[in-house]
Amino acid sequence: MEITTDGDTLILRGDFDVRSTMQVRSAIYEHLAARGEGDVHIDLSDVRAIDLTALKVLAVATRWASRSGQHLTLRGCGPAVRRLLHLSRLIRVVEIEREAATA
Repeated sequence: MEITTDGDTLILRGDFDVRSTMQVRSAIYEHLAARGEGDVHIDLSDVRAIDLTALKVLAVATRWASRSGQHLTLRGCGPAVRRLLHLSRLIRVVEIEREAATA
């Protein structure tokens, strides 16, 4: 798992699964702490695979951010991520950025 930042966005690349959840969890909380308050995005555009454990990390981080006065949004969620969010009902907890319509 490769993790980089670009302003308010934490960019994840690779497989986000049970093997990388500790690394990603630490990066998310460090990023939230560094940003203070306001909007934070997690870009999943380059995530090749994701599992339920990883989605739970994102859901818990979303709630933690909200309680801290921040707003966490997932960006670049592909169909497989969206489907798993719906099946797990975690879609009720996380916010997904709407894709801009392409002409």
